[in-house]
Amino acid sequence: MLLSPLAFDRFVAPARLRPQLWRLLLGVFVLLAVYFGWMALIGLALWAVADSAAVDRLLDTVGAGSSPLALIGLLFTFVGMALGAFAAARLVHLRPVASLFGPRDLVIRDFATGLGVFVIVGLPGMVWSFFMLDITPGVSLSLWLAFLPLALIGLLIQTGAEELVFRGYLQQQLAARFASRWAWMVLPSVVFGLVHYGPDELGSSLWPILLVTGFFGLLLADLTARSGALGMAWGLHFANNFFAIMIFTTGESLDGLALFRLPFSASDTEVILPYLGLDVLGLILVWSICRWHLRAR
Repeated sequence: MLLSPLAFDRFVAPARLRPQLWRLLLGVFVLLAVYFGWMALIGLALWAVADSAAVDRLLDTVGAGSSPLALIGLLFTFVGMALGAFAAARLVHLRPVASLFGPRDLVIRDFATGLGVFVIVGLPGMVWSFFMLDITPGVSLSLWLAFLPLALIGLLIQTGAEELVFRGYLQQQLAARFASRWAWMVLPSVVFGLVHYGPDELGSSLWPILLVTGFFGLLLADLTARSGALGMAWGLHFANNFFAIMIFTTGESLDGLALFRLPFSASDTEVILPYLGLDVLGLILVWSICRWHLRAR
């Protein structure tokens, strides 16, 4: 199926007003400057109220997301990434920040669709894991429920910020400058995979996991182009991260609010490769259903 020219052109049109490559490079610099500046402000605020040793321990805990508050804090640091994308669009390309999302009604409707499709496809696997794997309890249900509202907001921020950068700003500006899908679809997906680089946690499973992550980004990029808005990719991303952070984790990091821990780690390559294969098949099924929905409307 070919992309819908109307949906794709509408999504990219604001970026075509100022598509120069130098603006894109400057925009990426502004984005990163705002993001790291936000992180620096958080660090300075912590150092203002605690000694350096305590701050170092706190930052290590937040970086690993190993407690409920640490995980919430980590998710909220992505406010800086979203602000960076807003600054790049507004200051460098002189376009409204809303143009990064696409039409509002479409974003809301497609978010709900993507979320629903992912949950329906992923729920059987979650039930199978619960009964067939030797999982161990994580946090108590009462603690999980107490932090759930903040966690949901944090996940909306984290996944929304990444979508704004990779499927919003980068995909739009690259599509405005280059016709090739290698530029506006594949390149941001490769970068999306690489920013999840974590050799200490992933060990020998690093590159297979990065490959699957990049593939997920590629599917999200395709759905964004076909829908003409960030909503569907955002909904899928949100649902994926909710399952991976709030329900089942392997325990290396981001496990501060997980209800269950799987009986293997992400670095157990021989064990995890079949599960990665199943993940890929599940993602393809989700993507196919979402494409069918977009074709039908």
